[in-house]
Amino acid sequence: MEATGTLPNASGNGSQAGSPPHGPAATGLILLAVLAVLLATLVGNALVVAAVSTSRALRAPQNLFLVSLASADILVAVLILPFSLANEVMGYWYFGSLWCSLYLALDVLLCTASIGHLCAISLDRYWAVTRAARLNLRRSPGRVKGMIGAVWAAAALVALPPLFKARPRARVCELSDETWYVLASCVASFFAPCLVMVTVYCRIYRLTTRRNAAVLAARRGSAPCPGETSRRASWAAAPGRRHRSQHHSVSLCRRRLVRVRERRFTIVLAVVIGAFVLCWFPFFFTYSLEAVCGEGCRVSKPLFSFFFWIGYCNSSLNPVIYTVFNRDFRAAFRRLLAAPRRHGS
Repeated sequence: MEATGTLPNASGNGSQAGSPPHGPAATGLILLAVLAVLLATLVGNALVVAAVSTSRALRAPQNLFLVSLASADILVAVLILPFSLANEVMGYWYFGSLWCSLYLALDVLLCTASIGHLCAISLDRYWAVTRAARLNLRRSPGRVKGMIGAVWAAAALVALPPLFKARPRARVCELSDETWYVLASCVASFFAPCLVMVTVYCRIYRLTTRRNAAVLAARRGSAPCPGETSRRASWAAAPGRRHRSQHHSVSLCRRRLVRVRERRFTIVLAVVIGAFVLCWFPFFFTYSLEAVCGEGCRVSKPLFSFFFWIGYCNSSLNPVIYTVFNRDFRAAFRRLLAAPRRHGS
């Protein structure tokens, strides 16, 4: 999920070129850990894109949000992680002032786009619960793509200031540390969208709990799905009445199936959002707290660096969450990873 934060790089930006910030053993561990995260992010999110593109069960329009979110995570792995790793290991910025400004702007763009996607998905879930009939008629691929385009456009607006507020110097690459800018970027990129998502999911939980109770109460007197009754009882009815009863049962079962699938999708996305918040909250909280309190609230550099890299790790988590919590994604991943069988074997 997710993308990078809006902070200056957590490594020793102020270190000199000749003094690496970590010993050889620590440097080796950092390289192995970050390369593993990078590889998992690339492979896992590429599988998500391929699964939605090739699996009939995953071709619902709302899954386009997951494709766009996975694309943002792939861009993190390609455009952000390698340079953040180099900066962490070397202790200084090696890649020049122009790429520093672009790198920081992309960092903000991808983080804001990721949480914007999660915000759009949570609103889509809410509309699916409260206005299911109207939404199913209006939820076309074009409409979903329009929402995705709006998310990326809003993220681009938030990412414009780093192009002008970045402070690239000879061997340092960091954003402005002015209090107003730090707080504004944290609110726009993290805290405000999180408040929207938590509020929406609390409402979804209350509505779903109420609806499930009503469904359980109504199910006792509702018609069973085809196949649940014996053939003898089915054929005992008059032909016209039997036809209407079967049609009603099929329609009811389809509605139940749609609700089950929507509920499963809502659970998966709640876990995705929870993982995103848990990974990025320590980072944004300590960053904004330091801007308000100054040196009195500053955490140690190793702890701040740990929070920074935990946030990046979120980009590799979503494919794991889909695999654990969604049967359709599990089947699609299994099919994509299965070795092709030879004919005649």
